[in-house]
Amino acid sequence: MMGAMPRKPVARGAVLDAFESLLIEVGERAATLDAVAARAGVSKGGLLYHFPNKEALIGVLLDRLDEYAEADAQAMAAAAEGAAAYFIKSSVWADTPLDRAIVAATRLAEVAHEETRRRFAHIQQRWLDEIARDVGPGLAKAVLYMGDGLYFNAMLSIGPAASPAETAADVESLLAALVRLRG
Repeated sequence: MMGAMPRKPVARGAVLDAFESLLIEVGERAATLDAVAARAGVSKGGLLYHFPNKEALIGVLLDRLDEYAEADAQAMAAAAEGAAAYFIKSSVWADTPLDRAIVAATRLAEVAHEETRRRFAHIQQRWLDEIARDVGPGLAKAVLYMGDGLYFNAMLSIGPAASPAETAADVESLLAALVRLRG
């Protein structure tokens, strides 16, 4: 077979991005390997070369989530305004890679995917530890719930989506509450 060129490996990242997008848009059940391959523009064989099954794809997606969340926790720990204020300010939907990974993984948690739930618990504990270093363990959960409330309200966008000005006002209101909680 003279002149046959080896097939170029499919970009794993494109497959992973396609899986993440499908999870966000249509949920876990509809994010089939066939749908992922079609979205990524690769053959099913090309997809299977990198990810032998859906569980392998999920595992790499969760590793990506862990990586983004750890970078966020490190930024939180280093934030000049403190971890608690950083957490509240960053708890608005901004379509960041971390935001997308969280929503995609939420789709897996919805179908009781145990490894996803375990990873979320670990990430939440990591954030809670950083916030507790800043405001103490007594206030840490209150701050976590403030940020989570902002985030999930924005993510679900129940009713008309809040304007950027309304969202900024909500953030400022929570930061003012944080100052009062700190005493």
